[in-house]
Amino acid sequence: MLPILHVDMNAFYASCHQAKDPSLKGKPILVAGDPKKRTGIILTASYEARRYGVKTAMPNWQAKQLCPHAIFIKPDYDLYVRTSQKVMEILGKFTPLVEVFSIDEAWLDVTGCEGLFGDSVTIAHKIQEAIRTELDLSCSIGVSSNKLLAKMASDLKKPNAITVLSADDVPRMLWPLPVDKLFGVGSRMAEHLNLMNIKTIGDLARVPQELLEGVFGLNGRYLHLWANGIDTSTVDPHAGEDAKSMGHSITLPKDIISYEEAETVLLSLSEQVGRRIRRENYMGRTVTITLRDNTFCTITRSATVSYTNSTEDIYNLAKKLLYSNWDGKTPLRLLGVSISQLVKEFEQKSLFDNDEKKRKLNKVIDQIKDKFGDGAIFRAKLLNDEELNRRKLGKSDNNAPTLRGIKRIK
Repeated sequence: MLPILHVDMNAFYASCHQAKDPSLKGKPILVAGDPKKRTGIILTASYEARRYGVKTAMPNWQAKQLCPHAIFIKPDYDLYVRTSQKVMEILGKFTPLVEVFSIDEAWLDVTGCEGLFGDSVTIAHKIQEAIRTELDLSCSIGVSSNKLLAKMASDLKKPNAITVLSADDVPRMLWPLPVDKLFGVGSRMAEHLNLMNIKTIGDLARVPQELLEGVFGLNGRYLHLWANGIDTSTVDPHAGEDAKSMGHSITLPKDIISYEEAETVLLSLSEQVGRRIRRENYMGRTVTITLRDNTFCTITRSATVSYTNSTEDIYNLAKKLLYSNWDGKTPLRLLGVSISQLVKEFEQKSLFDNDEKKRKLNKVIDQIKDKFGDGAIFRAKLLNDEELNRRKLGKSDNNAPTLRGIKRIK
């Protein structure tokens, strides 16, 4: 028996809208980051739209040219999260060993479940039927001996397919595929491998592990193992457990008595929170601020928005909470910002209007700080005139390297 299943929902975002509104069924649906703007991108295309060549991450204007009669829909991340939870509940009826990989993917270990539901392929069919009947959605399922091969199998045939891939099938079914089809190999890694004349998964499988480790370190070992269909990881039902919240607070060296000062602190805290949740691939929707005055009276106030991990979104909501809950005069001793209702973000593209530029900017800032230190790049609002002048002259007190030509981010 091949006990590992990988369930992958088909065109998940678009399918959620079609299930919610049956009038959309059979029509080309494009879920777009900003349907009203030419600068938006396609987040998901229904299979009806994909027949015209529309692909994920394609600019809206290009998708419109390829499929003029497509229906553009604004993303509804709350709908996707609710539907995802229902999918995972269905999977949990077949085995307690369910590892959530993303909002629309999960592994199952059905070892010992054959007495209740039949063999692995039979269970896969029953899962497909349950999801179709209860949620009006389709999925593709890979069946294999380990998580890697089950994941690869589910990608081989779509939509609404069940694919069995054993270890013996690897040379015939996987090795002829381009190397970027291997799980864990992104576009940049594929470029490096192509420069080494490694074009297919089979090419990669035949390269000595020691050589790959010498070039890619520990990643090289995994590349060699995965190309040969080897994966010893187990299905862990706790691997996808989300953190409850993430936040930062600061006890101030002197009391704050103006909105301008408070805003500066909130921006710094929001940036720390945003950077942290982005690093761990989370998104959240409830922002909370904590205010403690000089009499040690503490209040917390929260507000909820669409799911986000943008520093700007966190800061703007925190600022609104500040203005509605503080008079701007009572001395503040402590400020805190946190974000909760976290879910894992596996779609590395903006889901919301006007977020694409902010997302790219935040990502670049994170990368610079990770490489050079927190003081290497900063928002001008966080600096007083004296510190700004020191940094312009290359005399920052921060130990991190100083970038020539100060980058001011408003």
